[in-house]
Amino acid sequence: MTIDSERNRFSARAARYARVGTQMGAVATRMGAAQLLGMGDNPASAIALRAALGGLKGPLMKVAQLMATIPDLLPPEFATELQKLQSDAPPMGAAFVKRRMQAELGPDWQTKFAQFDLHPAAAASLGQVHRATAHDGQALACKLQYPDMASAVEADLSQLQMLFALHRRLDPAIDTQEIAREIGARVREELDYKREAKHAALYGLMLGASGNVRVPTTRPELSTGRLLSLQWLEGRKLLDYKSADQDTRNRIATAMFRAWWHPFSQFGVIHGDPHLGNYTVFEEDGAAQGINLLDYGCVRIFPARFVSGVVDLYEGLRMQDGARIVHAYETWGFRALSKDVIDILNIWARFIYGPLLDDRVRSIADGIPPGEYGRREAFQVHKALKEKGPVRVPQEFVFMDRAAIGLGGVFLHLDAKLNFYQLFREAFGAGGLNANSIADRQARALEATGLA
Repeated sequence: MTIDSERNRFSARAARYARVGTQMGAVATRMGAAQLLGMGDNPASAIALRAALGGLKGPLMKVAQLMATIPDLLPPEFATELQKLQSDAPPMGAAFVKRRMQAELGPDWQTKFAQFDLHPAAAASLGQVHRATAHDGQALACKLQYPDMASAVEADLSQLQMLFALHRRLDPAIDTQEIAREIGARVREELDYKREAKHAALYGLMLGASGNVRVPTTRPELSTGRLLSLQWLEGRKLLDYKSADQDTRNRIATAMFRAWWHPFSQFGVIHGDPHLGNYTVFEEDGAAQGINLLDYGCVRIFPARFVSGVVDLYEGLRMQDGARIVHAYETWGFRALSKDVIDILNIWARFIYGPLLDDRVRSIADGIPPGEYGRREAFQVHKALKEKGPVRVPQEFVFMDRAAIGLGGVFLHLDAKLNFYQLFREAFGAGGLNANSIADRQARALEATGLA
């Protein structure tokens, strides 16, 4: 690397720190005002914050998405706006794309494709997606990372610590230290597109026999650590089916349930980013049949004991077995929990597990207006933890909770009516949980896909 290029890179990092620092200062100011001055209904500030973070692009936008899905971590109006930061970031131009593609595949990069569209099909937080065609005729989705993202990640995560520190001072109901650690680990992983390719292969292995979930194949010869070329899967946006008939919406929701719960129950793996932009719906003979799973940057691999904790909490709630509930929380990494704090955590647990414990056909909200779904429970938990807490949320728990909430949001959008109890029990099989079998299947799958 030349002195000039190193200076340019340093200048880019310095500029990033300055811009992020300014925006995070605005975040802190708005959060502080919301907490200290009672500005609970301040949509104008929240909308301005979303616009500012969307303009920054990069990991800070990704972190904002993650924070928005952690219950009561942010004031409600901020969480609502930040949840909109999904796949509508302003795209980068054609000249930028040419430079980035040359950096990844060399000066003759265009000859490696039969066709490559310089205009992105989608733009998100860490990169943008371009349609292309391989020389064998396969349609491709080429995910190209923005430049200097590694530096941007560290700049953004260091500034994020300020926001979490402010949160701990203003509202100590939740100790956010391990939340910050988990967010940092997952966002750093998302920079590694070689790892994401392995994640896609892992999901192909886990869901290969599924008829209602499609996983794209990868093209290693057209991929690098910052460029990932995947099979393009044709499909329509999930929200296009909000007005479809009930059977169609139920089929889509069943496919979503399988895409999430089968890998977790059988392999201890979850897709940790279940927002609507990561799925499309495929049709056959003019009818929706299932979903395309598109993004594999945020995948969490758990030890078998964590899966055991999920089942222990489920059975503990179902059988009203207090000892099993406590064992589940301890398995997840909660420590030194008093009876009062356990009772508080159970409020949220019963909310998350409620549909899975109810052996009947129902919607996920079961008559509660979508805008109110979970708000009462979050308010109760927050109020109680301010009196009895704080509680430190374990690192492994963060994305499990986030993914469950995101999945529930999909079911809300579809207004699906399913027997979630039966679907959950089917996911684990007739024999129920077998931690040794999960560990063995996981080990073989990780070795087969190069993730071991």
